[in-house]
Amino acid sequence: MWTKPYGMKEGFLIGGGLIFAGLMLELSVGPVVWDAFRWPASGIVMAGFLTIIGIIYLLQKKVYGFLFIGTYKAAIPALVYAVVLTIIMGLTQQTVNGVWLSNMLSFWPFVLIYVYIAVILGMIIIRHTLHFQWKRDIPFLLNHLGLFLAMTTATLGNADMQRLKMITVKGEPEWRAMTQDQQIVEMPIAIELKQFIMETYDDGSPRRFASDIQILTKTGKNIMTTVEVNKPVEVDGWKIYQYGYDTQMGAMSQTSILELVSDPWLPLVYTGIYMMLAGAVCMFLKGKK
Repeated sequence: MWTKPYGMKEGFLIGGGLIFAGLMLELSVGPVVWDAFRWPASGIVMAGFLTIIGIIYLLQKKVYGFLFIGTYKAAIPALVYAVVLTIIMGLTQQTVNGVWLSNMLSFWPFVLIYVYIAVILGMIIIRHTLHFQWKRDIPFLLNHLGLFLAMTTATLGNADMQRLKMITVKGEPEWRAMTQDQQIVEMPIAIELKQFIMETYDDGSPRRFASDIQILTKTGKNIMTTVEVNKPVEVDGWKIYQYGYDTQMGAMSQTSILELVSDPWLPLVYTGIYMMLAGAVCMFLKGKK
């Protein structure tokens, strides 16, 4: 073991070492604090991460461990660890303020394994880009670059995503919203509830509820629209969802609870997903030929 060339055993040991290091970090400093990576810190981290991948690639001929990172013998064990941790996440109830397995996105072993996979992807992408062959590498690069883009932007975007609740009262403009820990945030938009709408079944249970609202923005927009469950309205980077109402008043409710979501990195995540889909289509067409 640890004799060149490295094999799958070394790959699993490296992955296991990352999980152990993650556990030590979890015990010593607690979970990953994503709020520390809010923009512009997220942009700086992304630039630094890309630079590190470039340095690792340039030094791979001098440091054998760096050369090994770009091989399938490193990638397969890393993917196995990632799949196991992802399955655990799916089987465990996840909560925003949870610890360890109950908040996997902030669990150091989970984060380090996915960072390691991103480094492996980066190495492979650089190698194929520098030795590009049109017919061979277009589907490959679309798949791998798309996955890299989706993974990194979704991870860093977690810090910049905001999910807020706003309680609106009929006839009273509201520009304040609350975070999940009940902190008040002043919004760049104001919303006034014009009319709460509810349609019911024969037994009186709600079939549909929505809100006619007026939205005023700092950019001068004045929008009259209707928002309902699963049919959000998007204004200046914010998606506005119908969330709740005064259940005691029912159809006569004079208040409406809205959820406001901002995820500025989401377009990049979608770009990565579309690239993977395009790569899959290219591979299918290539296979038919």
